[in-house]
Amino acid sequence: MSQSIVRQAGPAPVATCDPTTRVTRSLLGYGVLAGPVYVLVSVAQAATRDGFDPRRHAWSLLTVGHLGWIQVTNFILAGLMTLAYAAGLHRALAGGWVARLVGGYGLSLVLAGLFRPDPSLGFPPGTPDGPGTVSWHGVLHFACGGVGFACLIAACLLAGRRFARQGSRGWARYSRATGLVFLGGFLCVAAGAGQTWANLVFTATVILAWAWLCALALHLYRTH
Repeated sequence: MSQSIVRQAGPAPVATCDPTTRVTRSLLGYGVLAGPVYVLVSVAQAATRDGFDPRRHAWSLLTVGHLGWIQVTNFILAGLMTLAYAAGLHRALAGGWVARLVGGYGLSLVLAGLFRPDPSLGFPPGTPDGPGTVSWHGVLHFACGGVGFACLIAACLLAGRRFARQGSRGWARYSRATGLVFLGGFLCVAAGAGQTWANLVFTATVILAWAWLCALALHLYRTH
């Protein structure tokens, strides 16, 4: 009788996960960090860099000027974390195009940081107002950004289809809506570059897209 009581009073078993699951969850954790770090660093610079007007200037322009190295580092760090996150997606989703496309977006961030845009629209201070001359690295910056945005939009839409097949209607709608809204923001800034409304809409949709990546990482982290 006493032995039975001792056994019942013993410590409860502790749930553990195998090493493979721990690695997967660690990689997914980078998806939780990448977006907030990128957005917070960009917003802090937009509020403090002399001459930067968030109503007119895209965050990419923060890479130019004597403090441009901060945003270059931000681009590259966010890209590397997104690549690690894509590896976690590949493991959690057993492969598929969603992980590959998120990886493409991460790579585009790294390259966009390496190839800076050209000064324009009066930033940095002393730059003539207007679009200015576009150099080869400026062309590559915008090309990398365009490819990366296309990858992210496609990832959202494919994730929506995947969730719909699994019966997760809420996540399916959220993923599809994010992809379509981000596509709209990208088209707005492409059509009205330099205009206040277009830049503000695009900045808002960039934040929404990062929020989706973060939310998806948290969802898979908790359920994997």
